[in-house]
Amino acid sequence: MGGASVATTAAITGCRKDPQLSQAQEEYKNQVEPPMGKMTYRVNPKTQEKVSLLGYGMMRLPSEKDTKGGEDKIDQEMVNRLVDYAFEHGVNYFDTSPAYCQGHSEASTGIALHRYPRDKYFVATKMSNFNPETWKREKAIEMYRNSMRDLQVDYIDYYLLHAIGGGGMENLHQRYLDNGVLDFLVEERKAGRIRNLGFSYHGDIKVFDYLLSEHEKYQWDFVQIELNYLDWDYANEINPDNTDASYLYAELKKRNIPAVIMEPLLGGRLSKLPQFLVAKLKQQDPDKSVASWAFRYAGSPDGVLTVLSGMTYMEHLKDNLLTYSPLVPTTEEQNEMLYEVAREIVGLENIPCNDCKYCMPCPYGIDIPGIFVHYNKCKNEGRMPLKNMAEEYSRRRREYLIGLDRAVPKMRQADHCIGCGQCEPHCPQGIKITRELHKISEFVEDLRQHPEIIMGNDENDEA
Repeated sequence: MGGASVATTAAITGCRKDPQLSQAQEEYKNQVEPPMGKMTYRVNPKTQEKVSLLGYGMMRLPSEKDTKGGEDKIDQEMVNRLVDYAFEHGVNYFDTSPAYCQGHSEASTGIALHRYPRDKYFVATKMSNFNPETWKREKAIEMYRNSMRDLQVDYIDYYLLHAIGGGGMENLHQRYLDNGVLDFLVEERKAGRIRNLGFSYHGDIKVFDYLLSEHEKYQWDFVQIELNYLDWDYANEINPDNTDASYLYAELKKRNIPAVIMEPLLGGRLSKLPQFLVAKLKQQDPDKSVASWAFRYAGSPDGVLTVLSGMTYMEHLKDNLLTYSPLVPTTEEQNEMLYEVAREIVGLENIPCNDCKYCMPCPYGIDIPGIFVHYNKCKNEGRMPLKNMAEEYSRRRREYLIGLDRAVPKMRQADHCIGCGQCEPHCPQGIKITRELHKISEFVEDLRQHPEIIMGNDENDEA
C-alpha cells in the first residue's frame, strides 16, 4: 500500500483489540437504535456544504488476528459495515492519515468510501511527515500523492498539516516552510485538488499563534484542535506545556475559522471515569452513557464544524449517533457540572496519557500506552497498593502485578526503557515519557521486592 511506503517511526499503531470491549457491551446492552434522518449538520462557511457534526475517525479500525503470529490485519468487511451504518445515519465526514493503522488506514478508508458517489462524502487526511526523511520536498509530495491514490480520489476535501507544534518553530520550518511544502499545498488548493486546507495542533503554542497570525496569507479553511470538558480550562494544569482549549477555540472563533474537534474523550479517558464520577453523571441522566456527556460538550460550541470519534465497535458508533441525531447542546448548568468532574480528574494526578499511540512503536518494544493505561486504571478505581495498608496492601500488590503482566508482556514493560527519548517529541500531551516509565519501573520493582510492605512511597508519588 502506498501509505506504507512513507511510514514513519512515529506511525500510529491503532487497529488492535480493545480490552474494554466487554465493559462497553455491558454499558450499551440496552442500547436503542439511533434514528435515521436526524443527524445534526454544521455549515462550512467557505463552501456552504453541510458537514455531519459526528465525524468518523479512521484511526482505530477493527482488526483480524493473524493466527500465524504476524501483523494483525484490518477487518475490511467490518470497516465496510461500520461505514455503511454511519452513512445510513447521516455521517459524511471521514478522517484518516498515512500514519494510522501502521500505514494501512487510508487504503482501507478508500475501499469503504469508493463504493459511494464521490459527492456524498468528505474525506480528510494529513501530511504526516514526522520522519526527517519525509521533510524533503519530494518525499512530502510523494506522501500527498500516495494519499490520493490510496483513498482512490482525485481531490481531498480537507487536508491537514499533521500535528504541528511538536518540536516548536524549528520543526515547522523543517517540515513545511523552508522546503516550500506549505506553498505547494496552497497551490494545490488553488488547482482544486485540495478543497479545504488546515492544520492539526499539538504542542508549542507559539506555532499555533504564528500560523494564525499568517491567516491572511494562508487563508486557513479549518483548524483541528483538542477540545473536551477537561482540556477546556485544565489542559495547562495537567501539563504545563499544553494550552487550554478555551484559548484555542477563542482564537479560531475570532477569525471565523471552523474548528474540527479531536480527542473529545481524551483517548477514552472520559468514558472510563472512576465510579464516583460515573455516579455523578448517572444522577443527571441514568440512561445516557458516560461518553455521551463528553460528546455533547464537544459538539455544543457553534464554531465547531465536526467532532471526530475513532469508533472501532458498532456500540460506540450507535451511541455517538444517538448523541448527535440530533444534538441537544449542554446547558450552562450542565457545563458547570462537567467542570466539577474535570476538577476531580485533575485531583487524581494521573499520567495524562490518551492512548493515542503517537509514541509508538518504541524501538525497544516497550508498550508505553499499555503501561500508562494500566497504571491510570488502577489509580482511578482506587486499587493502588500503598504503604500502611496492612492486609489490603498484600492483596492490591498481587492484583496490580498480575494485572500488569496480563496487560503488558514482561519484555515490553517499563524496566526495559533505556531512556532514549525518541517517543517524547511525538506525544501530543507533552508527557515526559521516559521519566514516567522510570518512576513506574521503580514502583513495580518495589512491589516485586516487598510482598508485605511498600518502601518509601506516599500516595501521591507512588509512581
